[in-house]
Amino acid sequence: MNHHVVAIIPARYASTRLPGKPLVEIAGRPMILHVVERARLAPSISRVIVATDDERVLLAVAEAGAEAMMTSPDHASGTDRLAEVAAQLNADIIVNVQGDEPLIEPATIEAAVAPLIENSAIVMATTCEPIESIEDALNPNVVKVVTDRDGFALYFSRSPIPFPRAEALAHGSVEAALRARPELLGVFAKHTGLYAYRRDFLLKYARLEPTPLERTESLEQLRALEHGYRIKVVKVAHRSIGVDTPGDLERVRAMMK
Repeated sequence: MNHHVVAIIPARYASTRLPGKPLVEIAGRPMILHVVERARLAPSISRVIVATDDERVLLAVAEAGAEAMMTSPDHASGTDRLAEVAAQLNADIIVNVQGDEPLIEPATIEAAVAPLIENSAIVMATTCEPIESIEDALNPNVVKVVTDRDGFALYFSRSPIPFPRAEALAHGSVEAALRARPELLGVFAKHTGLYAYRRDFLLKYARLEPTPLERTESLEQLRALEHGYRIKVVKVAHRSIGVDTPGDLERVRAMMK
């Protein structure tokens, strides 16, 4: 069976740490266009659409010959923006590609889509990657995920999970344990903010009520787990680099050179 797979890139203009983020210049072009180009390189993707709340982003994307749709400025999350566009599409699978990852690997996108193509029972999939620095393990902006033996998410957290209890007790804290035994980093996995959904599930998911754990951790994917849905997590080797701060932007500009 051929699956119609559409990548949607939510691109909100207002960003507290990096105003006008989708249009910041990297290697002579707005960042959002780099993301569009990377998504187009994924073999399973048949269409790429930027979902934005700002005419400036819409115009920049259209002028480059790519596709964009205006969405409501009132969405509380990228998922809601995604669902507004998905509701208008005739697609089987929707991929949420983050608009601030201009170096996203097409292979990572393929990895997220594969479980839905291979198994009709899977409604949602995402990816994770190794954590290689103590700073990332302790950073609340780096989301960690733990999975069961079949690769389905048990929990996502901003805290270091799983908690290495014996080592933390022996050394006085998780940080001290990691500095004394850096190999402990191997127990952690960083959640990459890339999702693939069956379209029908995405529309249902966007209508679900926010949940207590979601609010506590400020992690929207916990809503799916709390409502009893399973999320397949695929391990990838490529390291994602999100552009959230001016420092991230300079780092990515240097890499793109």
